[in-house]
Amino acid sequence: MTSAPPPTRGWVLYDAACGFCSWWIPRWRMTLARRGFAIAALQSPWVRERTRLPEENLVRDIRLLLPDGQLLAGGEVYLHVMERIWWARPLARAFRLPGLRWLFEQTYRVFNRNRFAISRACRLPPA
Repeated sequence: MTSAPPPTRGWVLYDAACGFCSWWIPRWRMTLARRGFAIAALQSPWVRERTRLPEENLVRDIRLLLPDGQLLAGGEVYLHVMERIWWARPLARAFRLPGLRWLFEQTYRVFNRNRFAISRACRLPPA
């Protein structure tokens, strides 16, 4: 059995302890794969080893590990990926504008702080 080749654009890393994250990100697996991204749980041993972040920092945000080792976090991950999906690109570009960027980041931060409560309310169990 051969392993799959590494993604050309990086790995979208999500918190498998979060029900919403465990439900949301895998739903995008094929769309992401077509754009050169793979997905993996932040709790995966290879992710911990590769990122070398302390556990409390590692699972704080969604992350994107680029092939060159650069690590993006939070709203920047969504914007980076959206720019590579033709129908989402106009939104990503709009959200990069100064006022909208601030709104996008604040919205992401509020959601991120409440993701476990949202997961419980929506009855979305972790992976």
